[in-house]
Formats: sequence, structure tokens, C-alpha cells
Amino acid sequence: MKHPGTNNKVFKKINNKFEWSKDNFEKITNILKKYPSNKIQSAVIPLLDLAQRQNKGWLSKNSMERVAETLSMSYIRVLEVATFYSMFNLEPIGKNFVQICRTTPCWLRGSEKLSKVAREVCDTEIGGTSEDEKFTVVEVECLGACCNAPMIQINDDYYEDLDEKNFRKLLIDLKNNKKVNIGSQIGRKSSQPEREF
Repeated sequence: MKHPGTNNKVFKKINNKFEWSKDNFEKITNILKKYPSNKIQSAVIPLLDLAQRQNKGWLSKNSMERVAETLSMSYIRVLEVATFYSMFNLEPIGKNFVQICRTTPCWLRGSEKLSKVAREVCDTEIGGTSEDEKFTVVEVECLGACCNAPMIQINDDYYEDLDEKNFRKLLIDLKNNKKVNIGSQIGRKSSQPEREF
């Protein structure tokens, strides 16, 4: 299965230069205050996350080099962390990074049907990015909302209690830049049972 966060090579497309935004530079200053001065390299994960967010959802070679420079560590050590965690994408992704849970609870509740809908609506295969760069669709292991299966994550948000119909509508709305409801798609609060007592 192809996933932009599970490869061990750096994508060839390189930014001309990666510099921290003013806002992120201030965030870095605050992050580094949390670590002893001789342990600032421990901040590699939060800095990689900031770099990825600033770089439209993926880590270029230049952005990882900037993290290494900021933390006074070698590039290869930063790359080791970036390639270990699937949360870091080493190639460009679409505007909407759709992660479909395929673990047993979601699978039993129909996640395979969601994958089919995603391929149709997003016009890409699993592991691919649509030509309009609006969607990257991947299948992942447990996202931790099994009570409300099947569920997916798009960028930082969870969408739960999905079926083919409401998932199709969700994706079409995203495709048309419409506002969508985050969380349960059937109005469930937290993980309460669907039935009433």
C-alpha cells in the first residue's frame, strides 16, 4: 500500500528555500523553552510537525534540513525520525488528506465501501492524489474511534458514523469547497449508544 508517510526516500521536488514563518519562529521559541538547553534535539517531532504544516502537509528535504539546523543536529537524524513515523509525509499531498481506517471494527462496519466511494468521488486510487490536487486518499490502521465505526480522518479532523451515502456527500462538499460537519455524521454525542433507553 502506497502512503506518503511510509516511504524511506525524500521526494525529488525541492523547495527553493525553506525559512520559518514569523509565526512558526515564535512557536519554536516557546517549544524550545520546554526543554533543557542540552536536550533541545528532543523537540524534533514538534518542529517536524510545524515544518510539515507550513509546507502544505509534507516535508521536503529543505524543510527537514531547516529543522536539523534549528536543533543543531545532523540531517540524517531528522530524516530517521521523519521516516519512522507515518504522520510525516515525505511527498506532496492533496488539500484534503483522507485517511480511511481499515482496522477490524471499521472494516466490519463497512470501511471497504468507504474506500470504493473515495476512489470514485476523489478520482484517484488508494495511495494516490487526484489530478486537481484536492485529495490524497490512503488506508490506515486504527485511528482510535472504534465505537463510532466506520470512521475516517481528513487532515486533523475525525468524521465518524459513516456510510456510503453520507461519506459521498461529505467528499462532494469538500470537492466543492463547502463547509462540512466534523465528528459524528449521524449527530451522536461522544460515544453514546445509537439506541435510546
